[in-house]
Amino acid sequence: MRVGVVGAGIVGLAIARRLGERVGGVELTVLEKELQVGAHQTGHSSGVVHAGVYYVPGSLKATLCRRGAELLAAYCDQRGITYSECGKLVVARAPGELAGLDEVERRARANGVPGLRRLGPLEIGAIEPYVRGVSALHSPRTAIVDFQAVARAYADDVRAAGGSVRLGFKVSAVRRSASELLVQGACGEQLAFDRLIICAGLQADRLASLAGCDPEPRVVPFRGEYHRLVAERAHLVRGLIYPVPNPAYPFLGVHFTRRVDGAVDIGPNAVLALSREGYSRAAFDARDVLDTLRSPGFRRMIRRHWRMAAAQVHSSLSTREFIARARQLIPELAIGDVVPGPVGVRAQAIDPDGSLVEDFRITSSRGLVLIRNAPSPAATSSLAIAEHVSGQLDL
Repeated sequence: MRVGVVGAGIVGLAIARRLGERVGGVELTVLEKELQVGAHQTGHSSGVVHAGVYYVPGSLKATLCRRGAELLAAYCDQRGITYSECGKLVVARAPGELAGLDEVERRARANGVPGLRRLGPLEIGAIEPYVRGVSALHSPRTAIVDFQAVARAYADDVRAAGGSVRLGFKVSAVRRSASELLVQGACGEQLAFDRLIICAGLQADRLASLAGCDPEPRVVPFRGEYHRLVAERAHLVRGLIYPVPNPAYPFLGVHFTRRVDGAVDIGPNAVLALSREGYSRAAFDARDVLDTLRSPGFRRMIRRHWRMAAAQVHSSLSTREFIARARQLIPELAIGDVVPGPVGVRAQAIDPDGSLVEDFRITSSRGLVLIRNAPSPAATSSLAIAEHVSGQLDL
């Protein structure tokens, strides 16, 4: 049995690892266009291992996040990868946010998030001394990790199981021939597989189209920009500090994230990216922009949410505005406390009616599995997603 996986991000590698270890007699090949694994969303993620606080109970996100976090903690312990349960506070900054916090708590308890506690102002201060709020939800098991290090470990596991990870292999065509799936590389090489999993992240819709499948939902890239606390002010944040999210959007608002190396990032905002794989404000790809503008779903979405989009652009252009939003959680924060931080690009799938796809979306047909939407908490859920996908393959 020849099995191919397109995409060596953390989810694609987790799937390949699962198949290599659990299914005997598999000839396994991972194809990646970049020269390293985890080059895009995996390598530009916040590093947060989510505990399942926000997600709609019963959704794939909720189910796979809880399972995935448990599997990932055990895996990191086994492999000696730093995994720190620094905890998360979701903070209601004013009475008007209490109803939203109630809903977050309801979902978290329905999802079985361990160790949850509802806190008052004094209890907030005991956990995060510089945070101000009227109430908060504390998730002590929320953790941080270096997801790129995890992805490299997964890749090592694939190789150890006899599989190969082909870097620098850009897929240019996918077609069926009888019972085979033929993958053409830009280099001219053609590979034949009995089963194929496409996990292409920011290129998911394009690879689906190459495979002769419906490209919907379309991927629209959003650039997330962070600021970083200067080292002498990193003591302002002990763990992870989040506002109550706006339920209309799958973004979590400007928050504080401690990294495993001790750095503290603030952000991100969410602005339309002009390049799917460009990480600077100047990055521009004409094809990416045209694909976004041609998408009926994007046009409907932007007509519906233009005020939010304008506010995000303002925050991107004005550090003062960005910090003003962060100061709603930590009033002591000053503009001189930050320097420019990392940048990531999120693949946000949008349905033709303009709806933002919130849950994981995975489809399968005749030996071909498409990971169409796998935003956060996909990295947390990677090992559980691998279990889920392997169960959809007739091997």
